[in-house]
Amino acid sequence: MAKYNITEKREKEAAYRSLVSPRLMDEMQEKIMNIVVMQKKYRDKDYSAKRLAEDLGTNTRYISAVVNVRFHMNYTSFVNKYRIEEAMTILVDKRYQDLRMEEVSDMVGFANRQSFYASFFKIMGITPREYRISHLAQHPSLKTPKAAKATKDTKAKKAKATKATKAAKATKGTKATKAPKKAAKGSKKEK
Repeated sequence: MAKYNITEKREKEAAYRSLVSPRLMDEMQEKIMNIVVMQKKYRDKDYSAKRLAEDLGTNTRYISAVVNVRFHMNYTSFVNKYRIEEAMTILVDKRYQDLRMEEVSDMVGFANRQSFYASFFKIMGITPREYRISHLAQHPSLKTPKAAKATKDTKAKKAKATKATKAAKATKGTKATKAPKKAAKGSKKEK
């Protein structure tokens, strides 16, 4: 007799997805795109699937079904995708180079910096800061004077830290630092 009752996991098809006709899905897809993307409702932190359903005169299950079937993601991922796309544009725009990440995340509709970073990393594979830095490295003409100064300051700090590290390593190997160890060994022998 088998010790464990293991059966293959079957992929379940959500029943409500098949309740929405293809024609209705097409209509709702167009309306969702119009409201979320064209009217840029994704910028509103509080614009939920529930509010979208109210605006369309339907329920959240239909919204969820359409977004899942037509866009192959859930509602939150769908909205975050457009937020990240806009954030990418802002991060490399010369006019917005002086904005902090919190300000960028607020502009595109994230409730906080942590969720912005998490969504950005999930979609792009790098952080927003890394994205901005790599883009500016590829296009140095986009650097504003303040951004160029910040880059120089960062390089200077790194060089200074490297020198300090090398100096610390060099002094570690001198006889002055080894002498106390020998004295400590000698004191153990005396006991």
